[in-house]
Amino acid sequence: MNSLGYAFATFCYLLVPAIAQGTNPEMLWADASNGRPFSKDPSVIRFGEAYLLYYSLPAEKGWTLGIARSTNLVHWEKVGVVQPTAGCEARGIAAPAAWVRQGRVHLFYQTYGNGPKDAICHAWSDDGLHFTRNPENPVFAPTGSWTSGRAIDAEVFPVGDRLFLWFATRDPAMKVQMQGVAAAPLDSDYGRAQWRQLVDGPVLKPELPWERKCIEAASVMKRDGKLWMFYAGGYNNEPQQIGVASSEDGIHWKRVSDQPLVPNGPPGSWNSSESGHPGVFVDADGTTHLFYQGNNDGGKTWYLSRLRIEWKEGLPVVVK
Repeated sequence: MNSLGYAFATFCYLLVPAIAQGTNPEMLWADASNGRPFSKDPSVIRFGEAYLLYYSLPAEKGWTLGIARSTNLVHWEKVGVVQPTAGCEARGIAAPAAWVRQGRVHLFYQTYGNGPKDAICHAWSDDGLHFTRNPENPVFAPTGSWTSGRAIDAEVFPVGDRLFLWFATRDPAMKVQMQGVAAAPLDSDYGRAQWRQLVDGPVLKPELPWERKCIEAASVMKRDGKLWMFYAGGYNNEPQQIGVASSEDGIHWKRVSDQPLVPNGPPGSWNSSESGHPGVFVDADGTTHLFYQGNNDGGKTWYLSRLRIEWKEGLPVVVK
């Protein structure tokens, strides 16, 4: 980013309290390098002595993946961009899911702009900034009469000796978005031949009124022997809101409430249009942090924010 871009980004960051109109989240950040504050789909990891945030960033044509760095989970500085390559990535890449294993960052992300042919890709990095693509990309797309064959919004988490991959897909009519799951051996290269779809159908689909016709953006953690999925219900700005489900095996999920954990904000707030696309992060000290996206203008801009999650009587609650 040039000096003018950084100045604009800083200016937009300073405007945050005004945009919030009475609310002042500890973190409210957006990459303004393309002329407006616009960052989506957060995924946060701890890497070395700092934190890295991966996010979807629009480009002149299509989408790229931005990378920002922080030492306190509040203030972020852009440090890189993952540009799309030719082939399946030619129209863009988006919705990153970062995961660290044995000192290496694995990045799972989706292709963009290919409709029902969008699929999940994989890359890796030893510094968190420069990535090598899996030569078998795209590595996964679902099959079966229940799905259009599309896979977006990847999330990965180890379960036993396998790496589970949750993904969002649509029905054959491309109307209803739902969650599926696949797995690959943990000690594999995560290439195309390694993935096995675990269920011939969705593991979570929209059923509640606020979920409308969409469940997407799964983000998974483990606590007290259970897997916990934070997910987005509703398409962007319907509004999208964040719910929670739990599971013993990563396949069978049960909602913990019929109401969203993180609803969109009231009129005038920074996230009145939506609170969406969660990215849960558990720090080394065991604290739980929930990153998510929001806006108050129907999607003309997008900011990223963070909530602290505490656990009371075995359930997640937002720290006020």
